Amino acid sequence: MGVIDLRSDTVTLPSPEMRRFIHEAELGDDVYGEDPTINRLQARAAEMLGKEAALYVPSGTMGNVVAHLAWCQAGDEVICGQAAHTLNAEAANAARVAGTQLRTVPQEGASLDLAAIERTIRPDDPHYPRTTLIWVEQPSNGWVMPLEELTAISQLARARAIPVHMDGARIFNAATALGVPAAEIARHVDSVMFCVSKGLAAPVGSLLVGPGDFIGRAIRGRKMVGGSMRQAGVIAAGGLYALDHMVERLTEDHENARRLADGLRAQPGVAIDREDVQTNIFFIRLSPPAPDARTVSARLREHGLLCGAAKDGSPIIRLVTHYGIEREDIDRALEMFGEALRGERAADAPPTPTPEVTEIEVPPSPAPVGV
Repeated sequence: MGVIDLRSDTVTLPSPEMRRFIHEAELGDDVYGEDPTINRLQARAAEMLGKEAALYVPSGTMGNVVAHLAWCQAGDEVICGQAAHTLNAEAANAARVAGTQLRTVPQEGASLDLAAIERTIRPDDPHYPRTTLIWVEQPSNGWVMPLEELTAISQLARARAIPVHMDGARIFNAATALGVPAAEIARHVDSVMFCVSKGLAAPVGSLLVGPGDFIGRAIRGRKMVGGSMRQAGVIAAGGLYALDHMVERLTEDHENARRLADGLRAQPGVAIDREDVQTNIFFIRLSPPAPDARTVSARLREHGLLCGAAKDGSPIIRLVTHYGIEREDIDRALEMFGEALRGERAADAPPTPTPEVTEIEVPPSPAPVGV
């Protein structure tokens, strides 16, 4: 039996059908706008999210920093949640590359404090930076922002003539959880970045979608950070296949996550960080009689299950379901967790326990765990 990898949905591999589609992709020079596969992907992405235009970029991190460059000038201020990926996990590129200043508001799950956003918007005063962008994330660490909250943020931003950018790396997971098309989420914001290399299982790439003039500026930003590519249809083809064939199956990942969470709730010393597992990501908190997170993660690795333990030493493990993880894998994972939590090592484990552990960042000030 193979290893069960629950570290992230970034570990997904292309299906045989996707590999064939990639092999047969038509190619051209995308810098000249002549790669037919990339052009089809960009048109499909814009259509699915209800936007005017789209731009293919190598990664979500690049897509986000290009959004900073396209919406803002150096010295401008961007309002975001305290758990935002652009703040915590993108090597400070907003500040170093785009020259933008990030100002945070309280966040619980994916929800941002609307009153705090309104208070944080700067008045027109030469002493202050200009607030030129509001940043939302949908979903955020597996939590989904309700549409009514997103609508309220959008209405506030539009009343103040401030664009809203969405880090929608997993927007199709959010759409699946909410039971709406991705365009219904995207219509409340001005631009969206989403990834095809996570739950959609393409090997490489993300899309930036928005108004035509925004995408025009984004093309310049992509060039600035080295993201313009030539015959890139060979990788973009996976994204095109994913948008047409991998979105509807996300329900399976969500069902598997709920099955895993329900099984873990029955284990002594294990608390799930949310009552309702909405997407494919959730966290568990360990307490006695369970061992610490790093020990459990190391034991699970010996049993053949990979997961992420909190880098800061807190008793938290992240679990992510994805394409390639089946229902029977979830049942095997629950058996492995039971053995690891009881202190049982795999029969073929080496005499000395392995110290190897995949470390993950825990969201700053996460919602209460196990409440």
